[in-house]
Amino acid sequence: MVLQPSLKNCLWLSCILRTPKAGFRSTASGALIIQSVSNDVYQNLAVEDWIHDHMDLEKRPILFLWRNSPAVVIGRHQNPWQECNLRLLRQKNIKLARRRSGGGTVYHDLGNINLTFFTTRKKYERMENLKLVVKALKALRPQLNVHVSDRYDILLDRQYKISGTAAKLGRTSAYHHCTLLCNADKFILSSVLKSPYKGLKSNATPSVSASVKNLFEEDPSLTSEMLLDAIVKEYATQHQTDHHITLMNPADETLLPGIINKTKELQTWEWVYGKTPKFSVSTCLNMVYKDSVLDVKVNMDVKHGRIEGCNIDLPEQWLPPALYSELVKSLTGCKFCPNETTTLATTLLRVCPQDDELHSRWNLLCENMVMLM
Repeated sequence: MVLQPSLKNCLWLSCILRTPKAGFRSTASGALIIQSVSNDVYQNLAVEDWIHDHMDLEKRPILFLWRNSPAVVIGRHQNPWQECNLRLLRQKNIKLARRRSGGGTVYHDLGNINLTFFTTRKKYERMENLKLVVKALKALRPQLNVHVSDRYDILLDRQYKISGTAAKLGRTSAYHHCTLLCNADKFILSSVLKSPYKGLKSNATPSVSASVKNLFEEDPSLTSEMLLDAIVKEYATQHQTDHHITLMNPADETLLPGIINKTKELQTWEWVYGKTPKFSVSTCLNMVYKDSVLDVKVNMDVKHGRIEGCNIDLPEQWLPPALYSELVKSLTGCKFCPNETTTLATTLLRVCPQDDELHSRWNLLCENMVMLM
């Protein structure tokens, strides 16, 4: 489906979205289908929050369509160190985002379609939404063996996950969002969703691993545009509305007052990392130094993404006690973050005695500490 934004459509959407709830209830009805013109994960997640917080969904349910450039999205109650390879994300410049709904961690790229179904809380029914997607897929390709599992996943050939699901239920409004794998990069997906961090203990919600498959692998003639078109038509049919898609710019403050601040909040370290449930790290660093292996035990408690307590069990005389004590003291209260720890280590090195061997030992220890993060 070729989408052409028009001034008329934008003005119409602006009128609907900015109508006060009291007036909206009596002046508008019928489902609304919106597609984001942005591929930025933070902007699109902010739109979800904005619609949930501001729209009266009693008479106007909404289907929101969006796609992201490469990003890993974790659930609200998850631990990013437990869920993904943060070092690899940094190397490949892949964004990390924490959404406001629960559920597990997913990888997004332009081969992945995102669908958000907005309703009132009373009318919330994610099984029906997923059945709608399955019906659309079968209408497009009747030979596809797809069904909804008891875990609210959509499975292909009863073994490959092609769609995961999550939801947020507010006091009166709710939304359910799901993914659909069309032609995502499975190599990157499997690489970034594999945590290399050892010794983590956490009560955060863990993801459940599953075998995945792209619909493109099953039928190379399928495209994301075809899938979107089929889903939109099925949604419009079930809601007895026109299958017209209205394009939305998620950075438009005149259309979505306050959206820029919502987007900025989702990008902050305090939200992405600081909202991580309390966890601990208990591990042994096997540091190679002058053809020998040195075992260094490290124990840390991390709360709100910051090191709350720290103990490093070093062999006697390996570092001057005063320097070791200053390191532990400085790490306490520090972000559990490689950049901040590196800066801290560099600062402490300046007050370290001018001794080449001591500097080598210090750098080795700090490099290994950074690798924990």
